[in-house]
Amino acid sequence: MSMESNPAEDRSTGPDDAFLHNCMYFTANRLSRAITRMADEAFATTGLTPAYGYLIRLVVGKPGITQKELSEKLYITPSTLTRFIDKLEGKRLVERKVQGKTVLVYPTGQGIELVPALRQASKKLKEAYVAVLGEDMAEKLTLDLETTSERLER
Repeated sequence: MSMESNPAEDRSTGPDDAFLHNCMYFTANRLSRAITRMADEAFATTGLTPAYGYLIRLVVGKPGITQKELSEKLYITPSTLTRFIDKLEGKRLVERKVQGKTVLVYPTGQGIELVPALRQASKKLKEAYVAVLGEDMAEKLTLDLETTSERLER
């Protein structure tokens, strides 16, 4: 009797990579890398990463927003948000003001002036992925990803 393994029975150790294409973890990370590349390209002209750009837009949209609210809206940890704000304060795009135990974040004049370029970068990003996926698929995928994220976070 042969001791060789049958690749059809054990795909995880064989040369067949089909398991990767049926794995949400793998495909979500692949999608994340692809959309991150597109976003980085779209935001390159602003001198900021997409995450910093969206943070500034939130702060401009609600001056005096709390750090807690920002971390919840951006789905990032408070420590990550603190690093982001530190960086943006260094660039003089936002400023913190302490009110009791609460830290409020405000845009600076420079931050406000950057908003049209940030909106344009967001528009450019959407145009890029809509050009590849089509309007219907892009909208459906965005909605499906939002719904899926909400369910998995529970």
